[in-house]
Amino acid sequence: MNVTFSLNHKSLSSFRNVPFVGCVWMRSYLFYYLFNVVFVFCSVMMLWNRKYQEFDLVVSSVTTKVKGVAQTRLPGVGDVVWDVVDYSGPSQDKNSFFVVTNVIVTKNQKQGKCPEAPRNGRPCQTDKDCEKGAWDQQSHGIQTGSCVKFDMLKKTCEVSAWCPVERSTNPPRPAMLEAAENFTVLIKNTVRFPAFNFFKRNILPNMNDSYLRSCHRGNDSLCPIFRLGDVVREAGEKFSNMAVEGGVIGILIKWDCNLDRLMQRCLPRYTFKRLDEKESNRTLYPGLNFRFAKYNMVNGVEERTLYKAFGIRFDVMVFGQAGRFSFIQLIIYIGSTLSYYALVSDHTRVHSRIYPPSAPNTVQSSVRIWTSCKQLNKLTQISYN
Repeated sequence: MNVTFSLNHKSLSSFRNVPFVGCVWMRSYLFYYLFNVVFVFCSVMMLWNRKYQEFDLVVSSVTTKVKGVAQTRLPGVGDVVWDVVDYSGPSQDKNSFFVVTNVIVTKNQKQGKCPEAPRNGRPCQTDKDCEKGAWDQQSHGIQTGSCVKFDMLKKTCEVSAWCPVERSTNPPRPAMLEAAENFTVLIKNTVRFPAFNFFKRNILPNMNDSYLRSCHRGNDSLCPIFRLGDVVREAGEKFSNMAVEGGVIGILIKWDCNLDRLMQRCLPRYTFKRLDEKESNRTLYPGLNFRFAKYNMVNGVEERTLYKAFGIRFDVMVFGQAGRFSFIQLIIYIGSTLSYYALVSDHTRVHSRIYPPSAPNTVQSSVRIWTSCKQLNKLTQISYN
């Protein structure tokens, strides 16, 4: 590269007393200052966001095991002990588990004919108001076409159903199984990152049987055993309130793994959040419930006890990524930052034309330096061949 530098010596003679070095020094200082700022910024962003790594998303499997026992007194039934078989209910999803917290019991039901509940059936005055064979989504059975007394004040259409039909609709307060907040759940989570042929479990190698019997999330954030009351509390809810009508809680497990040898770290982080809408004025049917029955034979006739169970469903959701050093990703990131350094050079030239360099003495000297630098730019011509 050839550099040609030309000066008009006659015109330059008028600048003998002008601090020409200040103009050059000002540009150099500004350039190196901005260069260092950009360099530090890009370096910090590279380390903070791990731009030098390639990433792979997690592939996960989850199993859960709930433990706990509670005793309740059910109206018309007496004392009932609930173990894990009774209160677990259907999982409803492969990565979820359900815990019963409240129940409405309708006992001694058997096949027959009886008046429909007013809320679910059709009020009537005569048999003409009832249509034989009719039913809808809220009915407990099929209408017989007869209008019968439900109580001393109301009449409803008779139905063929499991009688007597379920009447109570509002869950008991406080919840029958409020003691479920002391139940515990063991979550076993295995994650795999196929691109790196790497897998990890949330039950770490140092977690033996004695550790799992005594660990508590309050003392160890990596403990895989959770008290249900603590899970609901960390989700921002009160267990005694949520247990009445039920709901859905999300257990979020995040894996953010660094697989570089010098900084290898791959540990789970647990957070909790309520997923369903709890306000009754925002949703038609708040909470979560299902029905199940226990059957038995009495004098050769099949009878059942119907349970409308309210409870909390816990959905375990796993997400995350793993990163490992990649020379290609590093080169790509460095290349993407070169435009910032070009902006530094452009900004330096523009800045020197807009903002005059300041002199240490007076305003007049500042104006003089600025005027001199501006004229020197015209007198000096640098060309690159």
